[in-house]
Amino acid sequence: MLAASAVKIDPDDPLAGLEVGERPEPEVPDGWVPVRLRASSLNHHDVWSLRGVGLSADSLPMVLGCDGAGVDPDGNEVIVHAIIGDPDFRGDETLDPKRSLLSERYDGTLADVVVVPRRNLVPKPAGLSWEEAACLPTAWLTAYRMLFTQSGAQPGGTVLVQGAGGGVSTALVAIGRAAGYRMWVTGRDEAKRARAVELGADQAFESGARLPERVDAVMETVGAPTWEHSVKALRPGGTIVVSGSTGGHKAETDLRRVFFLQLRIVGSTMGTRDELLRVAQFLETTGVRPQIDTSLPLEEAREGFARLASGDVFGKIVLTRPGS
Repeated sequence: MLAASAVKIDPDDPLAGLEVGERPEPEVPDGWVPVRLRASSLNHHDVWSLRGVGLSADSLPMVLGCDGAGVDPDGNEVIVHAIIGDPDFRGDETLDPKRSLLSERYDGTLADVVVVPRRNLVPKPAGLSWEEAACLPTAWLTAYRMLFTQSGAQPGGTVLVQGAGGGVSTALVAIGRAAGYRMWVTGRDEAKRARAVELGADQAFESGARLPERVDAVMETVGAPTWEHSVKALRPGGTIVVSGSTGGHKAETDLRRVFFLQLRIVGSTMGTRDELLRVAQFLETTGVRPQIDTSLPLEEAREGFARLASGDVFGKIVLTRPGS
């Protein structure tokens, strides 16, 4: 089968460790099923894996990719939930201490076939294309959990999204607007800010700009460069939801502001299978669809990785298979 794999770790030049070529089809353990993929999408997680973050050299070669949609052995169209957990764990699988993501311990979705536990399959709504469905398991699931499960903000409230162009950011704007929130975004790039408004943001501001008023919640995926602005942007009692730190993970916080204003700082990681099912149903009901920056055949995965690593992306990069 064709696959895009990490074959070498290089923190400075991650694409040097990327190989697109033939790999043996995976074996299928008891209770697991093969899914013949029709589309996959890229995440920053894939680039970080090539840098050696969360992926060690002794695990190589490793097929990359967390996101995918395809057909199971019974002919069902499915979306693949990327969290592989302990089958005996009960409760929110994002809190399972033994959990991992596809492409960390088990081969991922940037291949013709991926093997996952049967419980990791979610029905694909007929109204979603393969490319759209493949965007959901990481970025859109993360955005859904951040906004609806973790933020505490109610429809009609104002939510600030730090960063205007990434997969999680564009998902937040789209689902937030559809659910009745007033969505604000920040970004360094004027063109991306304009596109965020076209996507549904009520207003877009330069990074660090003074806002017209304080907000009910901040969705933080950038990290250190925007952290101080995020803290200052909150109304008393507001919430910052943190799901990433693409710009740096060490930031200082004036704790006096946190306790005087009773601010909440909440971490959020991916989401549950049930939340993924609800994301898919939300899109089918509302008509909201993922913003796709680029769609390429799997054979051209290197071009997609280069585009993602450059940061010149608005939405998701999708890798397709013939017939998708």
